[in-house]
Amino acid sequence: MTIASSDSAGSRRELVLAEGREHAVLVARQAAARAALAPTERDVITALSPLTAVGFTVLPVSSGGSADLVVVGPSGVFIVDTNSWADLAIENRRILRHGVDVTADLDALADLAFAAEAALAEIGLAPGEIHPLVVLAGAHGIRARIGVVELVGEQEAIAYILGHGTRLTPEQVDAVLTASLDFFERSDDDHLAQGDRAPEQSTIDELDTIPLLSNAEVSYQLQTGLAASRIEPWMSFLTPEQARLARRSFDGPSRIRGAAGTGKTVTALHRAAHLARTQPGIVLVTSYVSTLPAVLASQLERMAPEIRHRVEFMGTHAFAKRLLSDRGIRCNLQPAIADAEFEVAWRTVGRPGLLGTLSEKYGYWDDEIEKVIKGRGIETFDQYASLSRVGRSRALSSQERAAVWELYLAYQKRMEARGAHDQADLIRLAERSLRDEPLTRYAAVIADEAQDLSAEMVRMLHHLVGDAPDGLTLVGDAQQSIYPGGYRLEELGISVAGRSVSLSRNVGTAPQITRYAEQLVADDVVDDMEGGHLVPEPAEPSVAPGVPPLVVRFSNRAAHDAELPRRVREIVSSGSARLGDIGVVAPSTFAVRSAMAALQKANIPIVELSRFDGRPVDAVKVGTVSRAKGLHFEQVLLVQVPTALIPDPATVQEPVVDPTRRSLRAAEAAPRGRRGAARAAAANAATRPAARAAREESILLARELYAAATRARSGLWIGTIP
Repeated sequence: MTIASSDSAGSRRELVLAEGREHAVLVARQAAARAALAPTERDVITALSPLTAVGFTVLPVSSGGSADLVVVGPSGVFIVDTNSWADLAIENRRILRHGVDVTADLDALADLAFAAEAALAEIGLAPGEIHPLVVLAGAHGIRARIGVVELVGEQEAIAYILGHGTRLTPEQVDAVLTASLDFFERSDDDHLAQGDRAPEQSTIDELDTIPLLSNAEVSYQLQTGLAASRIEPWMSFLTPEQARLARRSFDGPSRIRGAAGTGKTVTALHRAAHLARTQPGIVLVTSYVSTLPAVLASQLERMAPEIRHRVEFMGTHAFAKRLLSDRGIRCNLQPAIADAEFEVAWRTVGRPGLLGTLSEKYGYWDDEIEKVIKGRGIETFDQYASLSRVGRSRALSSQERAAVWELYLAYQKRMEARGAHDQADLIRLAERSLRDEPLTRYAAVIADEAQDLSAEMVRMLHHLVGDAPDGLTLVGDAQQSIYPGGYRLEELGISVAGRSVSLSRNVGTAPQITRYAEQLVADDVVDDMEGGHLVPEPAEPSVAPGVPPLVVRFSNRAAHDAELPRRVREIVSSGSARLGDIGVVAPSTFAVRSAMAALQKANIPIVELSRFDGRPVDAVKVGTVSRAKGLHFEQVLLVQVPTALIPDPATVQEPVVDPTRRSLRAAEAAPRGRRGAARAAAANAATRPAARAAREESILLARELYAAATRARSGLWIGTIP
């Protein structure tokens, strides 16, 4: 296209917008006259009327004086109170008229918007798409935010509304408009119709004197708004279940759970945004994996930039490290030294003693110290001797526990001699500091993938907000826990009784993929943090399109890696996904490096998940399962999986979903069918300690594969090697 033709197209567009604006102003004047509105309302209706040329509806409403108009369109819902306040001053987030504080006058508008959020959540509209707005008639150059209410001058109103960009599809706008009409009381004659309705023949002369922006100014604002980048669908529209939960208030700590694919992380992010809008103080969003908070921060920047500064995103270890640094508490974190000193302690104390005669691997005892003793804040042997070792299948005798404690003391002594700390020490120091000296800047803490957090981590986060209403929200799925050990919330003094909610509907994963992934953990029994041994119920299947997973078995790693570039190109060429919507997920760091090398050799752009910050990039994402948690991709390539761990998709059975109970079910329920009975018999046979330890390891591997497989929305390719 030449420059001349581009200018011509732009001129035609401006002409169309100008004609639409003139038509909309005519309709606005007629509707305002019929509604017998106050002059300020008529002024603002006329000022906003150009919006009707680009898909908005502007309607006068009857709301008991708290609002005059509602504007519904691609940029969301705007509940508008018109005003002509004179001698207005805004100081320290307060409104002064003639020197008198009138900030409380906005409360009714805020309450109306809050009620509208609840009503429109029933169709899935995210709470952040509803904006209480005061438009000051005849004013310009005013922009302020008081609580949840925005104040703008009349001439900035269009720019403010369009500045939110295109957030709703035409179909969603229609649904929201219908729901808004049901919510707001109004008469049939009190609304300003869409701009494509035929105008009346009469006009109101007195409105001709209202100063309007020029056609060029309005056209510029409309074009700028229409050109704003679109957001992802989930950023504005959720399922009703998610939308209700995002804004639900709890009178203490709460928990959001649900199977993979039920939208827990999305709901948590919307909840963070909602709390940031409605609560004083900072909202902390955290996770065990350090990269997930960075991705969520980028997503919130696109979803709700106006409150991004009110939400802090940080991994739990990074938070603890910053806290200790700010308080001048020494912590010499040395992971390499920790590994070396544990190896020496094992060689000199563990292996020559009782533990060396047992069949458990070296790493089992490392996990016992890190996840059980240190992870749960155990300080004395008496505590450890009587501890219920949640999440550990292999029982330990009193003599074996004494041997573990001896190994722990030897390791700690060596670390102290080196003046070094490990990751668990970091969390413990931060927890102790917060216990002694609370930090009061946080209004709420949301912990995503909470099943991966240690007891000490959750205790540390709880210290930030205590049992305050809407203070602590734990989000996660016990079946996606990929680390050994566990705990009960009651041992931390935390109760979520009556405040634990399960999302019951899969919202994004194709049912063929979900069924396959569920078979990977079909015989899993989880130790839930709320107590008890539980079997997760399958979620209600989604209606998302997809195909059955494809399992390709390779004889060696070289053949496997050679296939990766071909598979990626096939996905892109078929239109199944763009490069940026493909995730390559691997069970180990070695497999990640191998996959990256294969793709780079084929000149396929990649970004490692450890460096991914959530901003859209047209490159294949590559990373370990832990790095992929909380993320979803249109197509997933699960690479270098041991062949023995992966069933053939043809053997996958249809899950049985109990429509009356979609939450967690007691594990004591009888296993279903002959396959379930065989599994139960095998589990009963595995009573020897070594067998139980091996079973624990296999269950964690299965959960890891389950978590990886459910990162896929519509396509899953699994490459296996011997």
